[in-house]
Amino acid sequence: MRFSPSNPQAAALAAIAYATAVTAASLEDVCTVEYARSHLPASTFIQGITLDQSSVTTNIVKNASTSATSTFYPAATFSYCNLTLAYTHDGRDDQVLIQYWLPDPSKFENRYLSTGGGGYAIYSGAQSLPGGVMYGAVAGATDGGFGSFSTNADAAMLLANGTLDYETLYMFGYKAHWELSKIGKQLTRNFYGMADKTKLYSYYQGCSEGGREGWSQIQRYGDEWDGAAIGAPAFRWSFQQTQHLYSNIVTKTLGYYPPPCEMEKIINETISACDSLDGLKDGVVSRSDLCQLHFDINTVVGKPYYCAASTSSGYGKRKRQMGASSTPEQNGTVTAKAVEVAKEVIRGLRDTKGRQVYLSYQTAADFDDVTTQYNSETGKWELEVDGLGGEHIALLVEKNGTNLSNLDGVTYDTLKEWMISGMVEFASTLQTNWPDLTPFHEAGGKVIHFHGEADASIPTASSVRYWESVRSIMYPNLSYKEGAAALKDWYQLYLVPGAAHCGTNPLMPNGPFPQTNLQVLINWVEKDVKPVTLNATVLQGENVGENRQICGWPLRPKWKGNKMECEYDQTSIDTWHYDFNGVPMPVY
Repeated sequence: MRFSPSNPQAAALAAIAYATAVTAASLEDVCTVEYARSHLPASTFIQGITLDQSSVTTNIVKNASTSATSTFYPAATFSYCNLTLAYTHDGRDDQVLIQYWLPDPSKFENRYLSTGGGGYAIYSGAQSLPGGVMYGAVAGATDGGFGSFSTNADAAMLLANGTLDYETLYMFGYKAHWELSKIGKQLTRNFYGMADKTKLYSYYQGCSEGGREGWSQIQRYGDEWDGAAIGAPAFRWSFQQTQHLYSNIVTKTLGYYPPPCEMEKIINETISACDSLDGLKDGVVSRSDLCQLHFDINTVVGKPYYCAASTSSGYGKRKRQMGASSTPEQNGTVTAKAVEVAKEVIRGLRDTKGRQVYLSYQTAADFDDVTTQYNSETGKWELEVDGLGGEHIALLVEKNGTNLSNLDGVTYDTLKEWMISGMVEFASTLQTNWPDLTPFHEAGGKVIHFHGEADASIPTASSVRYWESVRSIMYPNLSYKEGAAALKDWYQLYLVPGAAHCGTNPLMPNGPFPQTNLQVLINWVEKDVKPVTLNATVLQGENVGENRQICGWPLRPKWKGNKMECEYDQTSIDTWHYDFNGVPMPVY
């Protein structure tokens, strides 16, 4: 049937027939280069962007599967069309690669999902994309224009010493994800023949840097998203990345470089002592606030520790960079100096006048940033510059391609200066802490924001501070409890008991993890089923498969007999709040 805008009835009938045909089509019918090219958005869809038709590739993946212990999605089996293409920005000699996993037409549920990365990577590939397809969503990812899906932003950010590539900075900061979603949503509509009036639900899911990327979208483009599941976001970038060096400066200032085994002993003793403070003895510290209030870490002094010699290669959690490492046999008793290091790390950065500049990790989180290395020639443990913190200073503060090799002359005041200067320079790109989410809220958006309570990479209190900033900015005339209740109607924060950074914690294996966040979010957005607690599953340890529920902030878990209750405890809540009187302007 031929039709034109002057024949609306015929146009409507043709659209219905086309949509029906797509729904009835098989994956083999639509997963071809020809079909994909003919259903790309128009070349003028986004001003300044040109899609490269010749770059389109497609391939069918049948019966892909995920494990029941996957972190961000449950067990599932699904098939999809893997579609990749490239686009350029007019006037620039660049290329941006984007990838979409499109579900079988019979499984498509009118949903689109963008996914993020981690560290300096904007792409996490198979770690995130399955979480969309299994729920009938087209799942998208971008390489940011950095050169390939395996190239990180830090490899493309510096044109020459002293000269940043600001377009790469903007792409990493927020632009690449906006372009990914704009192209992806229109492609989805075209690919499945969706009528203009048919609702396409748009979602975002990501953790760590991927969490920051998600907030970059919600804060700037509120009406683009129906919902987002965001974990442990690396927002407040200059503070977050610089604070990785704080533990180094603690050891340097105190003049003591503890063996890793000594710090691990402090953590294990802390977990043991604080395990039952929530009313349940399960090897998990669910109330790090009560641990901070009631546990005297000085009691660990004199406890014996032992670790066998080891050799490891690959990605070390302490170095956060590739390479082989070896440690000798370690044994001794916990010293007062090591406990002093632990106490200072937990307190968070203060300047030399004693004013609070930034926050740190919770009691019972591992001391990953207390990085020391063994000098086999001297037989002593020495300072090792944290990889993430060192790279941030080298790349984005000093703007050169050589990572920091030492911290000579660096003090607490130096860290403060780096944090504040970065806050000023990257306020519009990487800080990503704008607290007024009115456009997103007015558009009906929903957020599930979660953070492991024992995160040793991004402090859990960082997420609490942002949630509290949004509450105070958007509901300034309401009481604390009233404002919290109003915010929880559309933005909920969950602290995951015992969880590490964006995943489970081997030190507390019985802790739950919320692997079905996207399903909970979909039910909230599409069916108005607002979560009261967050569904979670124990993914390891002796209780693997057990279901748990996580309390929404500011409520905290407390077990009474065999039943968990979510209680309001003002004294505990206060431990999460910091007065940054060492910074001359608000830090949201």
